[in-house]
Order: sequence, then C-alpha cells, then structure tokens
Amino acid sequence: MTKLLNRPFRAFTVYALLVLVLSVPVYYLVVDHIWLTELDEHNHIVKTRIEERLADRAFSNKELNDIIELWAVLQPGTQLKRAVNVRPDSLYTISREGFEQGLLETDRFRGLSSFIYINGEPYHLVVETNVEEADETLLAIALVTFLFFALLICGFILLNRRIAGSIWRPFWETLEELKRFDLNSQQEVNFPKTNIEEFEDLNAELTRLIDKSTAVFNQQKAFLENASHELQTPLAVLRSKVNMLLQTPELTAEQSQLVNAIEIPLSRVSRINKNLLLLAKIENKQFETNEWIDLGALVVESIELLRDYISDKKLTLERTRFDHLVLNCNVTLVEVLLNNLLINAIAHSEENGQIMIKLDGQTLTIQNTGQVPLNSQMIFKRFVVASSEKTSSGLGLAIVKEVCSRYGWTIHYSFVEQRHSFAVTF
Repeated sequence: MTKLLNRPFRAFTVYALLVLVLSVPVYYLVVDHIWLTELDEHNHIVKTRIEERLADRAFSNKELNDIIELWAVLQPGTQLKRAVNVRPDSLYTISREGFEQGLLETDRFRGLSSFIYINGEPYHLVVETNVEEADETLLAIALVTFLFFALLICGFILLNRRIAGSIWRPFWETLEELKRFDLNSQQEVNFPKTNIEEFEDLNAELTRLIDKSTAVFNQQKAFLENASHELQTPLAVLRSKVNMLLQTPELTAEQSQLVNAIEIPLSRVSRINKNLLLLAKIENKQFETNEWIDLGALVVESIELLRDYISDKKLTLERTRFDHLVLNCNVTLVEVLLNNLLINAIAHSEENGQIMIKLDGQTLTIQNTGQVPLNSQMIFKRFVVASSEKTSSGLGLAIVKEVCSRYGWTIHYSFVEQRHSFAVTF
C-alpha cells in the first residue's frame, strides 16, 4: 500500500524530471541562438574594421597582391580574394575536421560571406569564428540541470517528510483515539484541536457519529436488560398454562392434539427469544470476563448434560483423542459453543448413529453420521434451519460462528464418508 503523500510526490517528481529533461534541448537552442547571434555581430565588426582600414589607404597593385598572399597569416580566420561576381552578404555554419594534439576533431564555424571594395575593385571577404565552445556550454548546462534536479528531489523528500510529520499529525492522533475507543467502556473521546479546516470538520463529524452510536448502544443495552423479563415471563406463563391444560382430565383427544400443536411453536418462540438475546449480548461484547478453562473438562460436562438426549436417539459416542488444551476466555460462551455443536450433531444424526469427538492439539472436531450434506454456505446464517426438528430456532450455528468471531477462532464444516464434521481451531 502507498501512503497518501507519496502519490503526489511521485507525480511531482516525474513532472519535474520531464520539465528538466525537456529544458536541456531548449537551453541548447536558446544558448546556441544567442551564441551564433553574438558571433554574427563579432564577424560584422571584424569585417567593418578590415573595410575601414583598407579604405583609409591607397595600395599599389604590387602591395595589394602581397597583402592578399599574406592575408591568412595577417588575419587568421579570414579569407580575402578578388571577386568576379558580387552577391549580397550571407551567414553560414560549417563543420570542418582537423587535428588537434594529434587527435582528429570536428569543429564548427560560424561564417560571414561579404564583399568589400579596395581601390574601387570588389574583393570577397570571408570571416569565420569557431563555435566549438557552444557544445561545451551545452554539456555544462546539462550537468547543472541534473544537479539541480537531484537537489530538487532531495528537497521534495525532506519537505514531504516534514509535511507528513506536521500537517498530518492531527490525523494520526485522531486515528489513535478511534483505535482506543471502546463502545462498551463508554469512555469520552477527545480529538486533538487543529487549525486545519478539513481535519476539524472530520473530528466534529466523528464526534457526532460516536455520540449517536453511544446513544443507540445504550438504548439497545436497556432493551436487552428488559427484554428477557418482558418476553420470557409471558412465554413462561403461556407454557405453564399449556401444560396445565394438557393435564386437564376432561380434555378430549382432539383438544389434546390441538394443545400439543400450540406447545411446539411456543417452545420454538421461547428458544428464538433466548438465542436472539444471547446473540445480541455476544455482538455487544457483554461477556468480557475471561478466565483460564480446561476445554476437555468442559466437553465432558456438556456430554453429560446431553446424555439423555443421546440415549433417546440410541447414538454411540466415541472420543478418539483428547489432548490437554487450556483457553483464556469466557466460560459461558465456550459452554454455549460446545452445547450448540453437540446438539447440532445429535439433531442431524439418525437413530443408532454415531458421534465422534476429537481434541487434537488446537482443534476440536465433532463428527456425526448422516446421509445428506448440509449447505456449507448457509448453515452459519441466522434462521437457516437444517434440522428436521420443529423446535429448532435456526440460530444455534449462528451463535457458534459469533462466538468464534469474538475470539478470532475459525470453524470449518465438511461432509466426508457420510459424516458431518465441524472443526473449531482455537
């Protein structure tokens, strides 16, 4: 993952590199143009001086011929010879190869081709100046450009770190406050004050959101505290009345069947109420008290509690392996997890079936014989009833999944060789 400030930093770096790279040829063209313009002015000055000096005196033909023969020695970089045709002045750039210190090199020259009059006769004057220094200037500009680019990148890095450390400090402090916040503890959240408008707006919105969440959470807790009394009490009264009605001697067979039909959904509603309250308490982390427990001992206790249920279905219980495993967790939640897994195994086993329990290292596996696999994508969802029992609430495995999520445990279902298998890794 990339930090937020690094993204514009990369874009600025690439942009700066492109601009500086493109600036090198622009520098070259600009410097070369200025250089050639200066050389053109220099050549014109040389031409003007030569023309003025030769115009001040009258030369004989012999003297003029001697001057032309010695001209290359007297005026290096210029040529003077008699002209046949007179043309307008022209500028040109030419490259020539030559030896310098024993090495063959190519030099560039800027030239002026002009015509002057000596003793009334036209002469062709060529003035050339070496422009080799422009290449050296270009190299120097390129080196300086990339040197400044390196300094620019170093400055970007230092500024980026400084900005991240100062401007973003309120953000990191806000994030730390959010990480420390616990809805159950009802602690007050104090976000840092900042003069940055965006962060101040963020803190204000987070404060409002936390206040609303806290208010809703308190309402939910109040509902959970009252719901068990408000719902379970009338349900218990209804069940007792139904039981009393069943014991009435005058009850006919048809009436008895009707009352039994009422008892079944009433039991299911009672279990749903109880399990929904338990799920809500787990989600709201109301089981915060942890202690060290022996998982194997709790498994044995759960088996004993369900021994009659196992006997009624004539099931065979087998414990293949039982390693010693100690967990630091809430004992009530672990008992709920074990009871629900065992009840699920019993409910999905046919009569004379088999249940196998194994505690191997960090994994508890509960298997039971069966004919048809369960839907592995749906069994841990709420109100998905895979059992044929009419009193099933459809919340047992959802509670198991919630307990595992509470402690970071994993649960896996599989169906192999006509056996349902639930494996919990602690």
